[in-house]
Amino acid sequence: MAAPTEPGAEFSIPLRPEGWTVDEVLALPEEQTSLQRLELVDGVLLMGPAPTSVHQRLLQKLQFAFASALPDGTELLPGVNIRVGTQRLLIPDLVILDCPGIDTVAYTASDVLLAAEIASPSTRIQDRVLKRAIYAEALIPYYLLVEPGEPSTATLFELQDGEYEPIAKNDKTDLELTRPFAATIRLA
Repeated sequence: MAAPTEPGAEFSIPLRPEGWTVDEVLALPEEQTSLQRLELVDGVLLMGPAPTSVHQRLLQKLQFAFASALPDGTELLPGVNIRVGTQRLLIPDLVILDCPGIDTVAYTASDVLLAAEIASPSTRIQDRVLKRAIYAEALIPYYLLVEPGEPSTATLFELQDGEYEPIAKNDKTDLELTRPFAATIRLA
């Protein structure tokens, strides 16, 4: 159970020894979950703090770079729920979907063309290992991992034979993509 995030704030989610399902997590009242980033992996809740300003600035750079390069039939959304089976619910920092205009509380993994994660001290291992493995298992074609720093680094992975292989890495400032579409992402 997490500690309250603000003085006087109460954060209480019932214990479920048998584990959680995606539907149960999505049914939680918003007032219980609005101050936490709540994900689900194999029935276990993962809670994290809101992103930092450094994280949000990198996210904004990704959004601007991708927005002008998106092909028809795709849509970019930050921080949406992605359902991966009945006991996994992830919230990538950004996704590019191949089903634009759908209104839902949770997209399915098969709707996602690209999932992007910006690592932070509290999510670095999850983003490098756990989420990367889950996205590959869910057959999401592309995974972008951005790691803040001086300089920030970004690597685009493509799913090949069930595993992610790096296909593009930034130089000191820019990440040049040719797949899944052409785009230049300036990280500096």
